[in-house]
Order: sequence, then structure tokens, then C-alpha cells
Amino acid sequence: MATATQPARKRNPAKSSTRRMINDFIPPEAVPLHFEVGALGSRFGAQIIDILITGVAVFALILLLVLTDIVPKSAISLLAYLLMFAIRVPYYTAAELMWNGQTLGKRISRLRVVSSDGKGLSAHSVVVRNLMKEAEVFMPGTYLLAGEALDVWTNVVTLIWIAILLAVPLFNKRRQRLGDMIAGTYVIHQPDAILMPDLAENNRQAAGEDRFVFLPHQMDHYGRYELQTLEKVLHIRTAGLSPQEYTRHRNNMAAIARNICKKILFEDPVSDRDAEEFLNAFYIAQRRYLEQRKLFGDAREDKFHKDDENGQDVG
Repeated sequence: MATATQPARKRNPAKSSTRRMINDFIPPEAVPLHFEVGALGSRFGAQIIDILITGVAVFALILLLVLTDIVPKSAISLLAYLLMFAIRVPYYTAAELMWNGQTLGKRISRLRVVSSDGKGLSAHSVVVRNLMKEAEVFMPGTYLLAGEALDVWTNVVTLIWIAILLAVPLFNKRRQRLGDMIAGTYVIHQPDAILMPDLAENNRQAAGEDRFVFLPHQMDHYGRYELQTLEKVLHIRTAGLSPQEYTRHRNNMAAIARNICKKILFEDPVSDRDAEEFLNAFYIAQRRYLEQRKLFGDAREDKFHKDDENGQDVG
């Protein structure tokens, strides 16, 4: 993922070769993103943290019920199993919906769930993957904990079921468990905010990021299409232009800068001489904004992206 202007950190080649990457992730903005698949160790650690959180909540409720003597002590064990289900499913689902693919455990482990189609994570996907988690591990695990009430063969079959489903991520390159396959999701490492170096890294000094500062509401007017159009203008090689073509190119950039200033209500004056510097700074800020919005599940195709919400052209 790319949103800052510092160069990417150098990776150890030996370690890089063991990383599993998602290189064909194309969001609606059509800016290819590269994600590192969440390692099984990190996912296991996140799961332990989440189990501890839900376990503490269940323990607190059970302790309260015992102290208040609301339910008979003989029903406490059964009630504990029911509470685990009643707390665990809403916790995972609500957390991943509220934090766009993260539970507390995933936030601590720097993991995130994303939709495999590049669009925002949907409520349907979150519900499906977490209900499948119950069927894959948690409910069979609960049966094993209640092994005294089950015969030996049932315990063996249950244990084999859990072992097979836990092994599923080992046999696919994107470490998807069965629930991820059905829901169409990946678990990835939370990417560092580093902008791809095509314009940002090479033109940082020329971009004028310290000079031209854009506010979030000023970034809300344009989408992926306009960003690509601006990128084509900024990538024009001026070295091979004739004097007339160069003058026309400079005038074109000045006109674009004036239009953008008017559109986003940019108050600071931008002279024609500073148009290229302004456009580079705007490009970096706009790209960073679009990629951050996408990370939070808000895809912006073009300047008409609000039509579906308001029913009118905001561009």
C-alpha cells in the first residue's frame, strides 16, 4: 500500500522469498496494490488475544450470575457455552465491521481482513467468515471440551474435523481458511503507509508538500479517473518538446491548476510559474487520500462518486 513519501525500506532477500504476496489486487481506483499475506503465526496470536477478550467477558458475566444466584449452579456450565457463542460471534462481526476488517487482536498483530474483489469489505462477507469460523473450530472445540458427554468416536471425528480445517490455510498460497474462501476475503498484514515511488519519491522536492497543504474536504471532489488523467499530464517528457509544444504544455498545466484551485476552493494564490509544483503536490495528496479511503472501504471512481448517494452531479 502506498501513501507516504519516504522510500520503501530495504527488505532482506532471504526473508522476502518466504513472504507470500498478493500482487494482483486491483481496487476500483485501478491503482494496483501489493499486500503481504498474514502469517499463520500472527493470525494465531491475534486469535488468542480475541479469545482472551471474549473469555474475560464470559467469565465476568458468569461470576456475576453466580454471585447474584440468578441461575442454578448446575446450569452454569451450559450457560457458559451459550454465552461464549452469544458474545464471540457479535464481537468478531461488530469489530470487523466497525474497524473495517480488524478485531482488537488483529489490530495488535497488525492484520486486516480485505475483500478479494478489491471492493470494500461487506457486512455479508464479515458475517459469513465469522459464522464459518464457528463451524470450523469453535463449535467443534466446544464439543471436545464437553468430551465427557460424548463417546470416544465422536471425539475422534471432531478432532479430525478440526485438524483438517486448521490445515486448509497451509495448502493455499493466500493462507485462506474455508470461511475466507466462501466469504471471498484475505487476511493481510496491515500495510505501511508508503506512496509508490513513481512521482512522489522522485519529485518530492518539486512537489511542494510543505508549501501546498490540502485539507481532507478538498480531496473529496475527485476520484480515480481524474487522478489518472492528471498523472498522464505530469508524466509528459518535456525534454523532447519543441519550444511551441513546451509553451502549450506549460499553459495547459497552468489552466489545470486554476481549475483545481477553483474546484476545491484552494485559497492560497498559485501562479502559472508554480503550476507544476502545485499539481505534483495535489497529485500526491489526492492519491494518498484515495488509497486511504479505499483502505477504509470507500471507493471513489471519479468526481461523480457521490451521485449514488445524493442523486445529483457534485462535479
